[in-house]
Amino acid sequence: MKFTDGQWLLRPGVTAHYAAEAHTITAEGSKLVVHAPVRPIRHRGDTLQGPLLTVTLSSPMADVIRVRIEHFVGGHLKGPHVPLEVPAEGPATIAEDEQSATLTAGGLTVRVKKPGWELSFESGDRVLTRSGWRGVGYVQTTDGKAYMHDQLSLGVGECVYGLGERFTAFVKNGQTVDCDNKDGGTASEQAYKNVPFI
Repeated sequence: MKFTDGQWLLRPGVTAHYAAEAHTITAEGSKLVVHAPVRPIRHRGDTLQGPLLTVTLSSPMADVIRVRIEHFVGGHLKGPHVPLEVPAEGPATIAEDEQSATLTAGGLTVRVKKPGWELSFESGDRVLTRSGWRGVGYVQTTDGKAYMHDQLSLGVGECVYGLGERFTAFVKNGQTVDCDNKDGGTASEQAYKNVPFI
């Protein structure tokens, strides 16, 4: 789903709320839970309006970081419910200082910047990708639908691939890819074997 019209504008009928800061960062066992309001909290009045995003960082295994972004956590769950076998949390190390909080699993680290908002994914001294300003968000449309949004940076020459069965070019750079299961046949942008991983 594309929400923007160019770099600065939103498409008509779209309202976007982007994470503005890592307001609270809490270690819950082997998870790092970040509460990110959509505007900086300078005083009590800033807490009265706007969504609050919950970003949960964890690791199912070494060298893998799981990122879960939610809004209205704890609401009524509507079915149907498909039982999933969720693997136990893998070994992760959590550290925090005045500049950032980190969760490390094997050779991969996710760093939550303080103050402000930025998630950076690092291997050793190398930054692999970032979710920075206007990266994480909650988007509403005038038809009553709501979406979670995340945008990662790409370096020059990096390629994006995955997302399941597709009938377009293997490298997804420059494509808009919708992950709706439809039986449109080959030679179209529709697919019925979507996998939401890149």
